[in-house]
Amino acid sequence: MVDILIKAGGWLLAFGLALAAAALAVDSAFAVQMVIVAGAALIGLCVSLSRANYDASAALVVRLRATGYYDDMIRWGVIATVFWGLVGMLAGLYIALQLAWPSLNLGIEYTSFGRLRPLHTSAVIFAFGGNALIASSFWVVQRTCRARLAFPALARFVFWGYQVFIVLAASGYVLGITEGKEYAEPEWYVDIWLTIVWVSYLAVFLGTIVRRHEPHIYVANWFYLAFIVTVAMLHLVNNLSMPVSLFGSKSYSAFAGVQDALTQWWYGHNAVGFFLTAGFLGMMYYFVPKQAERPVFSYRLSIVHFWSLIFLYIWAGPHHLHYTALPDWAQTLGAVFSIMLWMPSWGGMINGLMTLNGAWDKVRTDPIIRMQVLALAFYGMSTFEGPMMSIKSVNSLSHYTDWTIGHVHSGALGWVGMISFATVYFLTPRLWGRSRIYSLRMINWHFWTATLGIVLYISSMWVAGIMQGLMWREYGHDGYLVYAFVEVVAAMKPYYLIRAAGGLLYLLGSIFMAWNVYQTIRGRLRDEAPLTDAPYDRALDLPVQLIAA
Repeated sequence: MVDILIKAGGWLLAFGLALAAAALAVDSAFAVQMVIVAGAALIGLCVSLSRANYDASAALVVRLRATGYYDDMIRWGVIATVFWGLVGMLAGLYIALQLAWPSLNLGIEYTSFGRLRPLHTSAVIFAFGGNALIASSFWVVQRTCRARLAFPALARFVFWGYQVFIVLAASGYVLGITEGKEYAEPEWYVDIWLTIVWVSYLAVFLGTIVRRHEPHIYVANWFYLAFIVTVAMLHLVNNLSMPVSLFGSKSYSAFAGVQDALTQWWYGHNAVGFFLTAGFLGMMYYFVPKQAERPVFSYRLSIVHFWSLIFLYIWAGPHHLHYTALPDWAQTLGAVFSIMLWMPSWGGMINGLMTLNGAWDKVRTDPIIRMQVLALAFYGMSTFEGPMMSIKSVNSLSHYTDWTIGHVHSGALGWVGMISFATVYFLTPRLWGRSRIYSLRMINWHFWTATLGIVLYISSMWVAGIMQGLMWREYGHDGYLVYAFVEVVAAMKPYYLIRAAGGLLYLLGSIFMAWNVYQTIRGRLRDEAPLTDAPYDRALDLPVQLIAA
């Protein structure tokens, strides 16, 4: 009973503090955010009371000791990954259509491109990608350490606290609350909340490793740990700010001018490097060998891959600031380290692909492996394109154009999306105790619609971006620019429509996944022909015997 009272008191305190902050708010947006926090606290109170086992709390019965792994939060994480993926991709499709038809901004600030664009990026990176990483890391660390997840109550806080962060960030964007920093838009109070959640995540993950029954720490855990620790460091430094009021949403950064720009892109590039690369490489190093039923091709190469990647990546951020006020030596330093990153990145890609040695036949019959192979291919392609674009002569053409958008989405849709989809398909039947996924053929539909969507998206942006850069720098014989800015924008419209078509196909594939996961959770199996090779007939595989006349 004491535990119930403590939990209820905590939720009531949070509810009261949030309402007080809403009442004292100096701006309406902050008040709305505090009402959301109060609502979350009220939901937490109701859930805690409805699920309370009063008999057990009163020591009238004895609770059974839990055995096996703690997978409850992983199940919720898979569901959240699918849900936020659909939300983020739908927002992305809508803003892509806004670029082609500006009237879709609807003339109101809440649905304008400027407010929905960070909603899209945060939803797909931090909501979809973040939930996939948290769920998969909890699965991997338990299985590779042969230990139950440390601090289950804290793990629950990590998951639900992260969802509160997502809702606060997303609603803040729509309300116009932003620090104006790429991938770091949430304001000071949301940043503080995320810091608390993230430190708790580190405690759960590291605590499980400390409790391990397996002497060796598998390489996937090193990548996950680097992702958790480095993102914490990046978040703390880049979001140093001073709030104008403790009851207001506005704050001012601790940095200014070129120092602020350098700090931001040190954060921005390494958010890509450690959130979208290192974390998902941890995913790759566990789920690819498991699905292929083959050991990692070269464990030594995976260690070299890890240490070289984390050392080199942290220095590459200045390549985002070529031809700016940043000192030239710093720009060059960023470009040099970016080019060096090509080698360890391709080492990891090769290691992943070579893990399929002896299992390449499964690519024909296993759509999950097919997704993993495509993800590795896009990882290799985008980690070649990135260093190439950091070269100053190339960057002078590509920077500020939609070529950069194409590059980002080749990594996001091809690498992050595909490896996450494969992981969701791997985890779902195992988490809910099903013999297999609802429909393997539906995974195949997902694979091909998503692949076609990626091809349409990135190819249109490559062409559009190069065209954009060339039109911007085109001078006439009189020394004046040939094209007005509005003419460049008008020339982009066909490519924006192609991009939207690609995004629609990618979203369609994700809808297939959502239905597949839903039916698997329900315990359904689709009646379908198996995905197998054509039957082999040895008689038809022999040379034709000519009969003499």
